[in-house]
Amino acid sequence: MITDDNTDAAAAETTGRQIITFTDDSTHDERVAALQQVSGVSSVASSEGLGPESVGPDDIESADATILERIGVAVANVSGAQMESLDSVANDNPVIIAVEPEHVVHALATPLAVETHLRDGRAATWGLQATRVFTSQFDGTGVNVAVLDTGFDLDHPDFAGRTITSKSFVTGQEVQDGNGHGTHCVGTSCGPRKPGQGPRYGVAGGATIFVGKVLSNAGTGSDSGILAGIEWAIANRCAVISMSLGANTPQPVQAYEIIGRRALAEGSLIIAAAGNNASRPGNPGFVGSPANSPSIVAVAALASDLRIAAFSARATSVDGGTIDIAAPGVDVLSSWPMPNRYNTISGTSMATPHVAGIAALVAESTGKRGKELWKALITTTEALALPKEDVGAGLATAP
Repeated sequence: MITDDNTDAAAAETTGRQIITFTDDSTHDERVAALQQVSGVSSVASSEGLGPESVGPDDIESADATILERIGVAVANVSGAQMESLDSVANDNPVIIAVEPEHVVHALATPLAVETHLRDGRAATWGLQATRVFTSQFDGTGVNVAVLDTGFDLDHPDFAGRTITSKSFVTGQEVQDGNGHGTHCVGTSCGPRKPGQGPRYGVAGGATIFVGKVLSNAGTGSDSGILAGIEWAIANRCAVISMSLGANTPQPVQAYEIIGRRALAEGSLIIAAAGNNASRPGNPGFVGSPANSPSIVAVAALASDLRIAAFSARATSVDGGTIDIAAPGVDVLSSWPMPNRYNTISGTSMATPHVAGIAALVAESTGKRGKELWKALITTTEALALPKEDVGAGLATAP
């Protein structure tokens, strides 16, 4: 897992379940048949026919295996002696591309960092000033943005009157945010142009908000909930999917790479936090999963002097381990569950919704989606006098 501390890649946590990725052209029946060939797998749940919905956490917990049909993966409760059977089926059945362990994932925030350069003003936060959001004519109107995180404070007064579609993928927990991380990320990406108090903190105040609770109130979750959330967001035609979360795995997870490509083909751009496992200058860290997939935008964090944040992970040589773009991620003010209303925190988690919101502005201004939206987003960046391994194309800026 990637936590607020510097950890070793060997510390990556797994759940004991397996993620199975199927070929693009495999049918529902072929997928079910393949799973039922595995020793001990009899009950198979599926999202087939659910329309804009996806399976819930109870389905994943209760079934031996659950297929997320739209993105072509399954989560299987297979462990121990069953693994030999699964490996045999995977080797012999052509509809299975990969079998990988399911990882535990965490929200990627860090303690307050206290910087002294660009400052929040009366009208807008330093992040909105740096990214030129404050002067943009666009607000994301007509663009669906999904934030997959710890949920959202559905009673937050700054969002009164906004249409918010939500779903929980965490067993036994409602969408209501008992952590704060998700509310903060929703605020940065889609907060109002004129909040009730203080400076403007939200990028795409006109976007349509979709909140998927994929992390618990403790800030933890697993790949299965995230995958179900991605499928739900794609089914709801979300042009932008923001994920401020990660696992401490330097090697890309093949399932995320394939799903990222399938999402792009459906018109959905996934944007994910690069990770907070650096301790610069001595340890630059590495980009974790799922951001280290070539088909997912990896976001680094900048401090208010527009230098790389001390905790922000650096690109690695693995395929997909690059940084694509950078955004404000230190001392970021945004919404927080009541009664606090607002909070200032740091992390690549805070940089990611800046980029997601800007992607919504680009989607509105250009009408582009999927791969073309990614290209258009990159063309808006401002070059920085920093290594590409740290900031990719540069600072995300609004059209």
